[in-house]
Amino acid sequence: MHPLILHFPIVILLLAMIMEFFRFRTENSTNIFYRNYSQNLLLTGALFAAVTLIMGLFLSREEGYSGETLIWHKWTGAMLFFVSSFIYLVRNNSWYKAPFAKSAAFITVVALVLTGHYGAAITHGENFIFEPVSSQKQMAAIPLEKAEVFNDVIKPILEQKCVSCHNPDKMKGELVLTDPKSILKGGKTGRSFVPGNPKVSLILQRVHLSIDDKKHMPPVGKTQLTAEEITLLALWVKENAGFNKKVLGLPVTDSLRILATARLKPVSKDEEIFDFDAADEETIKKLNNDYRTVSELARESPALSVNIYNRSAFKASQLDELEEVKKQIVSLNLNKMPVKDSDLNRISKFENLRKLDLNFTDITAKGLKELISLKYLHNLTISGTKINFTDLQAVIPNFKNLKTISVWDTGLSSSELEKLQKANTKITFIGGFKDDGTKPLKLNLPQIKNSSTIFAETTPLLLKHPIKGVEIRFTTDGTEPDSVKSPISDGKTVLSKNTTIKAKAFKTGWLSSDVVTFDFFRSAYKPDSVNILFPLDRVHQAEGDKTFFNSKLGVIGANNPAWANNWAAVKENDMALVCEFKKPVAISSVGLHYMVEEDTGIFPPELVEIWGGTNPKQLKLLTKMTAALPSKGDKPSLKSMEGKFKTETVTYLKIVAKPLNKMPKWHRDKDKKALLLIDEMFLN
Repeated sequence: MHPLILHFPIVILLLAMIMEFFRFRTENSTNIFYRNYSQNLLLTGALFAAVTLIMGLFLSREEGYSGETLIWHKWTGAMLFFVSSFIYLVRNNSWYKAPFAKSAAFITVVALVLTGHYGAAITHGENFIFEPVSSQKQMAAIPLEKAEVFNDVIKPILEQKCVSCHNPDKMKGELVLTDPKSILKGGKTGRSFVPGNPKVSLILQRVHLSIDDKKHMPPVGKTQLTAEEITLLALWVKENAGFNKKVLGLPVTDSLRILATARLKPVSKDEEIFDFDAADEETIKKLNNDYRTVSELARESPALSVNIYNRSAFKASQLDELEEVKKQIVSLNLNKMPVKDSDLNRISKFENLRKLDLNFTDITAKGLKELISLKYLHNLTISGTKINFTDLQAVIPNFKNLKTISVWDTGLSSSELEKLQKANTKITFIGGFKDDGTKPLKLNLPQIKNSSTIFAETTPLLLKHPIKGVEIRFTTDGTEPDSVKSPISDGKTVLSKNTTIKAKAFKTGWLSSDVVTFDFFRSAYKPDSVNILFPLDRVHQAEGDKTFFNSKLGVIGANNPAWANNWAAVKENDMALVCEFKKPVAISSVGLHYMVEEDTGIFPPELVEIWGGTNPKQLKLLTKMTAALPSKGDKPSLKSMEGKFKTETVTYLKIVAKPLNKMPKWHRDKDKKALLLIDEMFLN
């Protein structure tokens, strides 16, 4: 109600005060209509101000509002109501003359402006007036040797796109992003990021949600993060760059260093200026959809960057849909799309194209002749394609302005690459890595290909890696895989019980990856209905009664904390639920998957009881189980526990998980109740 009606007193009181200011002019003082109209207008404005004030006081009690700005907003709002009411009550007294009326009108307008200013500062940030202008200014040049990753690269992004809603005066979600201490603390749904793991970091999860999702950040109406800014945030989290690292302290080939250096580098005087007009904003907006993003290459630039994704939905006609902006497109990313030689003619219509990414597409070197007409093409990447030396050697000399071409993972030998380089000295050929005495690169982690890590009877073990030719080896006994004895993942291994997989990637000329762990869980039965007996935590509701048997564990990841979207929690009461089966089932074990993050007070259950039977009023205790408590400083993790018992035929199964009643003495919240988070249960 507060944001809905606050515009009425703003407009009405402003009009009323203008009329009040000129009320005692001769032509107005004798006009009965003028006098009555201004009086009714003032009354209406004062009443709307009262309702707005009351609704604002209610709103200020909601989470996320605090600080000095809010206090000033309250007092100026209250002053506005009392001043306007006072004027209405005394304006017909004999002592109320022109000087008093003008002074009162002036004071009311000042109160009105101040109230609006403080309210806008709460909603849009303190610099809401000049931010649109100042944000366009070039970032002040800072000596690269002094530049810090957080203070000079990451913090400006947060200040421009996030701090207006996450500051000490407006703590949406109880999250403040103005200083390192607050950023590390996080908000009501947990820490804003998990060092080393952007996939489960809340700040990046919210950024990647659909813009129509109410949890998407920044919200609709706010300036959105650019692709470059999202990448910088992700790299900062992934590399655990912290708050004190210098940009030049990162490795020379580090992606974060490269992007940060480019962002901090002052704009060159001879920076390319495009000679075409900008495309219509509505046209650009219309072209953005579920499989394509079209965005400005840079602020105030008419040039556009296009990224097409979703391989399964790709059609060549999607390129034709860009006809209206073909002159403005200077960068096109078709990485891993099923683009064929026959589609390259469509790309040749983008006459101002400077950068083209065709990595891992289905094109050949012969097809590249369709792109010769692109006279501005500077950067071409065709890594992972089916090109061959003979055809490439014939077509490349025809590209007059090409500066770099990436051809790694294409099958070209080192000698062939050298021949191409010698024959085309103006072009830099970027090939694969070779053993030239430099430190080899480290493989990234293997990935899981299974749609879910929960299965009913059996499931094949499907592991993958984004780099071709990588050998993935794994173990099931808890030991670390090696490159010789451990079995190779070939899709033929079948899992039939709860299994912890440890996997590692190997490739000649590369450092092996770190070990990654995947937990597979067998759950043979799914209840027909689930009834939760006690309320769940108000923040961690997940999907209510559907949370525990929805087989969504596969999207959470490997041994990393997830967040409120997937987890149900309790703190003040037990997590108790009754499962009903329409047909009796024979059960001999029950398992739970839970989160541990001692730093934020998330602990294993203190006790779990399993009850079962055919009569809901006469259930018997089948087993009890407990979990080991974490130690101080343990890393966040996902764990599981299983209680086994003599096979019992049941129609009703009652599971009671009790949260830890008192956290350990070493914890900062010692003796307080811990939060218990569970996302899946397994019945066998």
